[in-house]
Amino acid sequence: MKILVIDTSGPVCGTAVMDEQKVYSEYTAQNRNTHSASLMPMIEAALKAAGTALQDIDAIAAVTGPGSFTGVRIGVATAKGLAHGAGKVCIPVDALEALAVSAGEFDGLICPIQDARAGQVYGAVFRKGERLTGDQPMKLEEYLDQTETLGEQFLFLGDGVPVHQQAISERLGEKATFAPVFRNYLRPSAAGWIALQKGEKTDYLGLQATYLRPPNAQKNKKLLEAMGHE
Repeated sequence: MKILVIDTSGPVCGTAVMDEQKVYSEYTAQNRNTHSASLMPMIEAALKAAGTALQDIDAIAAVTGPGSFTGVRIGVATAKGLAHGAGKVCIPVDALEALAVSAGEFDGLICPIQDARAGQVYGAVFRKGERLTGDQPMKLEEYLDQTETLGEQFLFLGDGVPVHQQAISERLGEKATFAPVFRNYLRPSAAGWIALQKGEKTDYLGLQATYLRPPNAQKNKKLLEAMGHE
């Protein structure tokens, strides 16, 4: 099955064309352009480099979160639009699971974390491909409290590492290992590999973003309502 992969959940915008045997093309960009400006030209370039067209793709895999609210919306909306227009099925992929897969082999626990701002992370814990915890937004200290009960050696990766590495090191000492910097950003081909393994297909209407907490606009609305403002 040949798939188009889309990821805009984090700071890197990415897309790939691949099947079970080969990655035909893969593009990533981390620049000053917004994902909305970068994504469609990258998709067109990835399809062209792979020597294929959207009509020849069997499914569209999209990273549905957790991650940046705006970023996730861009990727999911683009996948839904392309799938609807081309009559293709969609495959949702969890961002933290894709990060964990890209970590490679590690004897201890793999701990993908994304920066959720305000001292919080989106985090989960995996061991040899098995998920030990669900995706959760929490204070770093709470995440480490939970994680430390599950093992003795921990590999951290994700865009939350540059923000929280010092605090993690102070808390866990030699029990904490950090992935090389190039593994802190999700590879679209890693997301595609998960999509091909799981194959949890849905139509474009069933593809939904994963939000672990309400966006700021919603929180601000509730605050204004509580203050008596319409």
